[in-house]
Amino acid sequence: MKILVLNGSPKGKYSITLQTINYFQKICPKHEFQVIHVGQKIKALEKDFTEVSEAVDKAKLIIFSYPVYTFIAPYQLHRFMELLKESGITLEGKYVTQISTSKHFYDVTAHRYIQDNCQDLGMKYIRGLSADMDDLLKEKGQKEAKEFLKYVFWSMKKDVYEALPVKQEGTVTLKPVTVPEENCMEEKTGDVVIVTDCEEDNLQLRNMIERFRKVFPRKTRVVNIREYPFIGGCLGCFNCAVSGKCIYIDKFDDFLRNEIQTAQSIVYAFTIKDHSMGATFKLYDDRQFCNGHRTVTMGMPFGYLVSGAYSKEPNLQMILEARAQVGNNFLAGVATDEINPDESIDKMAASLNYALENSYVPPQNFYGIGGMKIFRDLIWIMQGMMKADHKFYKSHGQYDFPQKEWPTMLKMYLVGGLISNPKIKAKMGNAMNEGMLMPYKKLLEDKK
Repeated sequence: MKILVLNGSPKGKYSITLQTINYFQKICPKHEFQVIHVGQKIKALEKDFTEVSEAVDKAKLIIFSYPVYTFIAPYQLHRFMELLKESGITLEGKYVTQISTSKHFYDVTAHRYIQDNCQDLGMKYIRGLSADMDDLLKEKGQKEAKEFLKYVFWSMKKDVYEALPVKQEGTVTLKPVTVPEENCMEEKTGDVVIVTDCEEDNLQLRNMIERFRKVFPRKTRVVNIREYPFIGGCLGCFNCAVSGKCIYIDKFDDFLRNEIQTAQSIVYAFTIKDHSMGATFKLYDDRQFCNGHRTVTMGMPFGYLVSGAYSKEPNLQMILEARAQVGNNFLAGVATDEINPDESIDKMAASLNYALENSYVPPQNFYGIGGMKIFRDLIWIMQGMMKADHKFYKSHGQYDFPQKEWPTMLKMYLVGGLISNPKIKAKMGNAMNEGMLMPYKKLLEDKK
């Protein structure tokens, strides 16, 4: 397969992100990778776009590779995207994904930028890989890179991709959902819980739930939280901070832990109300504070069935993404009834099943990394009161304070001293870039 890599880094071959592409070439020699350093060559491409035009035409998969610069992709990649749109090249139906490296500071907005533009061009977007700068040097990071590439190839084979709802002006007309008469796939063992607040007369959402249950090849059960006898909403009393036990006697904490969190996966189904999931779901979410800040469902894949004008709710979109990221859950997809609900539901079901079969948990992006660092510092300071959270964070290695990285800090002092001397800096030339790539060269040169 011909794979085109559009390297948006202005550093060209010295890009850290590009080392993941080099790693892919090492582990997948049967595929043909072509790299164009569009970031470094942007001025030349403004004059002649032929190289890109010819490469795009031959490629079956396109990968955007770039570092995250100040909330989003580098300027050079922004300019390239302008040129790409102006070129008139037909990209509709092409598979595309992306790889970024950063310290996870707003990598989500960078990824969304690429995704939105790929959607404008009619491409089939597959969720990208957001990695830390040195992830590839670790066994865990190498495994995540391999699993990501495996997921991309599977998505292409099954034609599963993320098609964002088309942004529309005016009223959105929801499309009817078809419920198959028989189950479409042979049922496997498993326990996937569908949590919903669906009312009796909400036929649209009920049909979405039923279609998912028909096409999903695992056992499912429905929990309607509208039927649960809640005494009231969370009081913020912190009674649960020490023991994890809620002050209410409606036993919701036991219900949550025994009936919902024991499942292999959770699918949330709701109709958009007042730009959110609605008051009933907010009651349910608030009462989950009996878990404190503990990510007790980490590793569990999530999915959503959403009825309503989801494309008009960017804040809700961010919330659903962040919920999964902070909990370290793979978001298998958000199926909506705006464009083609049957196809949307089927694709989400297929992605969720893949995640369960392959235990797929990609690395967290900024929402997850940033959110958990905030919680980490909070629990550390309040450990005397939030004893259950402190015990959980300590046992799961979540106190990953930067003070522990003192060897790296000493190295940075040494490097800072060297580059602050103009004479030494002039003599170094490309030595710093070469030095940064040395560990990657060792990895890439080692036998498989």
